[in-house]
Amino acid sequence: MPVGLLQVRLRLPGARTLKDKRSVVAGVVAWARREFNVSAAELDGLDDPKSAVLGFAHLSNARGHTAEVLTKLLDALDGNRDYYVEGHDLSIL
Repeated sequence: MPVGLLQVRLRLPGARTLKDKRSVVAGVVAWARREFNVSAAELDGLDDPKSAVLGFAHLSNARGHTAEVLTKLLDALDGNRDYYVEGHDLSIL
């Protein structure tokens, strides 16, 4: 049973306070859960209003499907103007 893990580092240039950051991060997490059926959480950078590290997990019975879902999620995260993807780590276990 393959488990896919995606860790994404985001830069939030418009966030000036932690409240601004939480608004953006909560929206991204809720959207990813709804649209891609993944588990999602903020993992690191909790006290920095300009950056966030988000983690996403997907469980499936097909390795290819898990990889496809997380790759599509990463592609969808790229191109948002509220934040920039600085880097990511994708692994299928």
